[in-house]
Amino acid sequence: MASPVSPSTYDGWTREELIARLTELDARSKKRPPSPKPRIKKTFQFNAYSRRKIALKFCYSGWEYGGLAFQNQKTTLPTVEGVLFDALVEARLIDLEGGLDGCGWERCGRTDRGVSAAGQVVSLWVRSALRSEVGTEDNAAKITSSTPHSSETATDPDTKPSPFNHVEGESTTQGLEFGFNEYDLKDEPLNSSLSKSTSIQKEKLEHDYLLILNRLLPPTVRILAWSPVSNDFSARFSCKYRHYKYFFSTNTAPGGALDIERMRIAASHLVGEHDFRNMCKVDPSKQITVFKRKVLNAEIDPISVDAEGNGKYVFNLVGTAFLYHQVRHIMAVLFMVGHGQEDPSVITSLMNVEEGLEPGATEVVDCKPEYQMADALPLLLWDCGYPEGELDWRTTNGTTLSDGDEGGRSELFQQMHSIHLRSQIYTALNNHFLLAASRFHQPKCGASVLSGPSSSLAKLMIPLGGGTYKRTGHDKYTPLLKRNRLDHVDITNERWRLGKGFRRNERKKGLDEEGSIDSPDGNE
Repeated sequence: MASPVSPSTYDGWTREELIARLTELDARSKKRPPSPKPRIKKTFQFNAYSRRKIALKFCYSGWEYGGLAFQNQKTTLPTVEGVLFDALVEARLIDLEGGLDGCGWERCGRTDRGVSAAGQVVSLWVRSALRSEVGTEDNAAKITSSTPHSSETATDPDTKPSPFNHVEGESTTQGLEFGFNEYDLKDEPLNSSLSKSTSIQKEKLEHDYLLILNRLLPPTVRILAWSPVSNDFSARFSCKYRHYKYFFSTNTAPGGALDIERMRIAASHLVGEHDFRNMCKVDPSKQITVFKRKVLNAEIDPISVDAEGNGKYVFNLVGTAFLYHQVRHIMAVLFMVGHGQEDPSVITSLMNVEEGLEPGATEVVDCKPEYQMADALPLLLWDCGYPEGELDWRTTNGTTLSDGDEGGRSELFQQMHSIHLRSQIYTALNNHFLLAASRFHQPKCGASVLSGPSSSLAKLMIPLGGGTYKRTGHDKYTPLLKRNRLDHVDITNERWRLGKGFRRNERKKGLDEEGSIDSPDGNE
């Protein structure tokens, strides 16, 4: 570094020399070190990695989401598939550009807004750390065959290629709570044996799908296990049964306790193959004409009850497939039966859509009576059943559940346990709110007035589950089979085809819509 020039040095300088010196110093001060070259962000090349087809078993809190399946229009709440898809993209396990079709995404059963699941299953192709192994694709090409819901995944070329529409300004990978920790995946890159050479002697392990995804997902969505599957496996069409649970209390609403035995008799009529058009919501856009579904089991089991049988129960319903809102409609009818508003035989009558279809039925009900379905909150998709040996559920990148390795499950169990403990605190708080209110307010009708299901006042209250009920607005209860009937399903379908359906088809003329309509499965 040059030493500073003392003021005496310039004593003998002329005016021109001083100006030249100042010009030199000014030019020198303006010199800057060369700017570093901009870093070019490399595009992740998915075709440089192997892929494999897997199944994911996961649970989610339905009240936090606008349903399982993504919606083409903007929704108030995000969808479960939306946050799961975003987590898979962020982990670079699937390609954003390909959308759902690109990874062969298939779900087992579609749940509606507010409905939860403890054993939902999706199947898809994901990036693998293994190369040229059984069950993997080397330099995997895009899946060209359309999935059964391919039209739902179509994206506008002028918009971001993500097929999901989340709430604006909200991130699906939020900060975690209830014992969860935040991780920076940039500090812990994915362990891919394809990006660097490894020793032949070192055992190759698959990506730890559970650890990666649960770090990115919100605590209301948890991946429970994953399984390698065959190339032709379908989470939807390989499923043999779906098991739903509906939780309820005997004291569903003012008007006395439910008669569980009457409800059990009514539920027993559901077992077998029946036509459930009067116990579902008809969606004309799906143009469904066959409403027969097979119920394998329908039982009401106690959860926590006292000596008199009062307390909490669960309705277990197992079937091969379900119609739209079928479980909630069935539960609504069971509530009417349990409250003494309907006879258990009403179930048989509702399924008797043609003369002689249901033995013992005295009336043909070919059009659905008007009634409100049960609340969504207590409904849970508990399990999805598959043929034995088709799935091998794992919790780590190399250990099966039968190996007795608790390491991959202990952390997740602790997280779920923390949520459960917190929910108990909410229950205690709400109980004390009720106690505080009881000091100043009493129920409108005491137990002496509403002594049981036979009370006339009780008949004016229609329980809907989840602590909700509906007033009839009439002095007398109108029996279900005496109410106004909706149009026949054939008329409803025809009206849609000639109206809204025709206009939609005109707008989409020239496009391949094969697979755009979901065939009935586990929709609820």
